[in-house]
Amino acid sequence: MPARRTSVPEARKRVIALLREWGAAQHVRDDVELVVSELFTNAVRHTDSEKVGCELALVGSHIRIEITDEGGPGHSAPHAQPGSVDKEGGRGLFLVGALSESWGTRPGDSGRGRVVWADLPYAAASL
Repeated sequence: MPARRTSVPEARKRVIALLREWGAAQHVRDDVELVVSELFTNAVRHTDSEKVGCELALVGSHIRIEITDEGGPGHSAPHAQPGSVDKEGGRGLFLVGALSESWGTRPGDSGRGRVVWADLPYAAASL
């Protein structure tokens, strides 16, 4: 998707639609939506990307989220800023860490940019 702020709500919309198809529980949809929103927003705000990718996979008992950017000059790995929990902004990665079983980064498959991934617990909706 284009690396614009207007793409963030579209990414959330697509993620929620996919999770509904998978039969994910409401709390899972809420958590995944928040993590996607935070990671996608970071890719838009903190890289020189023209496009940002968003992929989800159901792997065993968790959902793998991968947000791919195209990097840019001085592109560093995302990390929570010390003291950012008490600030107006900067809490996103703390939320990602709190909601995820694990998360991290790796170089992009093309050799450019970065993939930020997060694994969240999966639960199906009750019937």
